[in-house]
Amino acid sequence: MKTIGLLGGMSWESTVGYYRAINEGVKKSLGGLHSAKIILHSVDFDPIEKLQQKGDWEGTTKILSEAALSIQAAGADFLLICTNTMHKVAPEIEKAIEIPLLHIADATAEHLTNNSISKVGLLGTAFTMEHDFYKGRLIEKYGLEVLVPNDRDRNIIHNVIYQELCLGQRIESSKAEYLRIIEHLSDQGAEAVILGCTEIGMLVSQADTKVELCDTTTIHAEKAVDYAI
Repeated sequence: MKTIGLLGGMSWESTVGYYRAINEGVKKSLGGLHSAKIILHSVDFDPIEKLQQKGDWEGTTKILSEAALSIQAAGADFLLICTNTMHKVAPEIEKAIEIPLLHIADATAEHLTNNSISKVGLLGTAFTMEHDFYKGRLIEKYGLEVLVPNDRDRNIIHNVIYQELCLGQRIESSKAEYLRIIEHLSDQGAEAVILGCTEIGMLVSQADTKVELCDTTTIHAEKAVDYAI
């Protein structure tokens, strides 16, 4: 079994989900007392969030590249960045390390195409919904059609992530807003909706809606388990 490198802490709330999902996946696959071989570097999210808000992506690249190098030096065979948003600097991190990086957008796109889904809605931080590093990869590399919410709803989604979910808060009124936005994307023709922030699965789940949801934390973790074993 390969050793999985996790670059987490963005936020730690969702990194907990990665750790659980990966270990559950290994247990399911191998049985017995098997668990995943994991090296985790969990960063302090506060300075990274401040750099995000300033648009200082070079600063975030420096922090995360150094963390990725420490994971590699500790013996990881491959790397996962446990956040959708910071895949904005994934190309720079890939250049800094020698081990493979399993890209969260690739794992998600493969899941969608394997299920014959071609038109999807995308929820996430404003960076993920508005910049091209994520949705552009889905469109250009996999030929998917990607819908994003309107300006007002993007603000709602973004603010709930940073002001509530990253702090471990799950508020029913926010959940209702998310479900409304998901339904609206479905009405626009989305065959599924990507939960394109690793915290969103803390708030909404498939049991809450008939619209197919693609939880990127779960999908990314499953990809890691397959690659490891």
